[in-house]
Amino acid sequence: MVIHLKKQIIMKRIFLTLITVIAIGSLFSCEPTEDRNSLPAMTLATSDLNFTAIATGNTLVLKNLTPDVIPYWSYTNAKGDELGHSNLNEMTIAMPFAGDYTVNFSAYTKGGSVTATKIVTIAQNDASYFSAPEWALLANGTTGKTWVLDMSSPQGWAGLDYPGATGDNWSWLPDYSGNEWIMANKNWGEMSFDLNGSYNTTVKQTALNTNDQTSKTKSYTFDIANHRLIFNGGAEMLHGGNYYEDASNWANVKVIELTATSLRLGVIRDQDRTGQGVCLIVYHFKPKP
Repeated sequence: MVIHLKKQIIMKRIFLTLITVIAIGSLFSCEPTEDRNSLPAMTLATSDLNFTAIATGNTLVLKNLTPDVIPYWSYTNAKGDELGHSNLNEMTIAMPFAGDYTVNFSAYTKGGSVTATKIVTIAQNDASYFSAPEWALLANGTTGKTWVLDMSSPQGWAGLDYPGATGDNWSWLPDYSGNEWIMANKNWGEMSFDLNGSYNTTVKQTALNTNDQTSKTKSYTFDIANHRLIFNGGAEMLHGGNYYEDASNWANVKVIELTATSLRLGVIRDQDRTGQGVCLIVYHFKPKP
């Protein structure tokens, strides 16, 4: 009898600890919550859960319709990245990206928890969210866009303020013809950007002395106002020639030019091996044919 009573006390403490962790860990815990101790001691099956996850345009509305439970939501994109979680009974989420999303709904009672899943599709990107024309020029929406080095003038050098009107704004962006010493004329790889469910980028980089390639698929940040393109998660800008060791950062780069047919990106040459001064190494890309 004593052992049975101790077991009940231990199980009750575990349950209360779980509820506390959920309440504290939620990103959306501002809604008043009911007395956890007043929940009925029942056990649910997945078929007993009643909830809705409805997408309208670029808005996702989640509602718990199962009585006498503590709700817990989590939702992920098609790659499995968790985008958020909540213990609210009802919530509205802005979803700027097109794609398929997995919504997990868990109901907690004194008898334990049970989880059900729904797949929700956002049909298209939020036009207002990506209204700046630079998004279409760089990434071409959900379809994506792939860039390769423009070997007619693949590389040059410029001042740190280029293409500004003042300051360190010089540039030398030569044609490849007559300047073949810049780099070997070969397939240096490609880099692609899209807005299909997330900020997706894939960089395929050819090695300096062979035709071997490495590939990384990660995410990116495009800061239009500050003319910055940032590769996340270990990805780096596509490059050619023997210049990698001259710059310490190939992930945070300056957007110098962006049109439908031309992309120039600059990395800071801050550790030149021949002792030359700090400047931008400028790479020139064109859309992949």
